[in-house]
Amino acid sequence: MPTAPKLAALFWYALVGWFSAQLVIPYLPEGSQVGQLLLISAGFGGLVGWTFAGRRAGDSMRAAYGYGLTAIFLLVLYCVFYFSFEEMIRRSLRKRYDGPMHALTNCVELMGKHFLLLLKWDILIVLVFGGLFGGWIVEKVGRKWS
Repeated sequence: MPTAPKLAALFWYALVGWFSAQLVIPYLPEGSQVGQLLLISAGFGGLVGWTFAGRRAGDSMRAAYGYGLTAIFLLVLYCVFYFSFEEMIRRSLRKRYDGPMHALTNCVELMGKHFLLLLKWDILIVLVFGGLFGGWIVEKVGRKWS
């Protein structure tokens, strides 16, 4: 059921997902095709905001900062897994793996490589402050309109 905190969380975390994906683009290897990176990251941000952060509105402000940071962690986890899995599927269709276990272990390696792309100061600052501010916004909206 739509509520004001869920809508606020959806829009805020979609914006954080889009903006942080925009910051990742310069750090990608040369010749990388971006494709739908921005939209998929924003979609995962909206999904996390709606299903996770928006539901938890109505607690204390301390809890709001906690679920804000947890929402960012989930956003990063979903995006890193999705893009690693997509790359693994692309490579498997080109028959670059010996078997399914080789493909899955390579997917985990790709997740590690993609996660290392996010360990830049500008991206970390946006993610941390975006999560803290998102928790604050969702909590304020929840107190005002719930």
